Amino acid sequence: MITHEYTFRVNYSDTDKMGVVHHSNYARYCENARWELFRKIGIPYDDIEEMGYMLPVFLMNSSFIAPAHYDDELRIVTVLEECKGVRITFTFRLFNEKNIPVNETEIVLACVDKDTFKPCPIPPFITEGVESYLFRQTIEDTY
Repeated sequence: MITHEYTFRVNYSDTDKMGVVHHSNYARYCENARWELFRKIGIPYDDIEEMGYMLPVFLMNSSFIAPAHYDDELRIVTVLEECKGVRITFTFRLFNEKNIPVNETEIVLACVDKDTFKPCPIPPFITEGVESYLFRQTIEDTY
């Protein structure tokens, strides 16, 4: 499990007529957070595409707990839960400035060949990158 925190401020354009973040924006928030997690472990998305792979969303489940509004600062805690077979599973918990939960989301990505869009095993450079990061974190936590 790899955890990453990402903080951002809600844009006016993300809100609806009620002044609340529109539900469709949470998918984008989670996408930004998960690519920041990948960047943190040394695997920018450009590298994944250049190596011939894509990671489309296969499944997304979201619970909307409390409203978020324009100019709120939100913190997303992203957890890479599993990286196995053809799937990568993430969970996301979004909190407002008062540390009140706003949203919880689970997203499962499928690894596909960039040219054929057929599912394929997660390539070694991703699984090894995840394992290497976990190993480095274990060493840092030990000392």
